[in-house]
Amino acid sequence: QVQLVESGGGLVQAGGSLRLSCAASGSITSINVMGWHRQAPGKQRELVARISSIGLTMYADSVKGRFTISRDNAKNTVYLQMNSLKSEDTAVYYCNAGTRAWGLGDYWGQGIQVTVSS
Repeated sequence: QVQLVESGGGLVQAGGSLRLSCAASGSITSINVMGWHRQAPGKQRELVARISSIGLTMYADSVKGRFTISRDNAKNTVYLQMNSLKSEDTAVYYCNAGTRAWGLGDYWGQGIQVTVSS
C-alpha cells in the first residue's frame, strides 16, 4: 500500500502563488506516475498535471504556462507550483500516484483545499 499526504494549500489572492507538496510513504518503490487532480464544488474531478518517473509531464490546458509539476524521487515527493492563480483554480486538490508508467494511478491523497479570492 501507498499513503499520500498533501500539504501547502490555503487561501491566496488572485494573481498569487502557492506550492503544493505530496509525500508518498509505504510501498514507494512501486510508484512510477504521480499527478495532481482537482475538484471544484459541483464539478467532476479533473486532471491538473501528471509526471512520470523520468520527468515527462502533461498539463491541463487551463493551467499551462501557470502551473509546474515536479518531483524529487529521493524524497518520494511530488510538487505543484501554482502561479498567477485565478478564482477558477479554487478547488480541493488531490495527489494521485500509481505503479504504471503513465495514466491514472491507484492511490489518492486525502485532498487539500486551495481557495483563490478575487
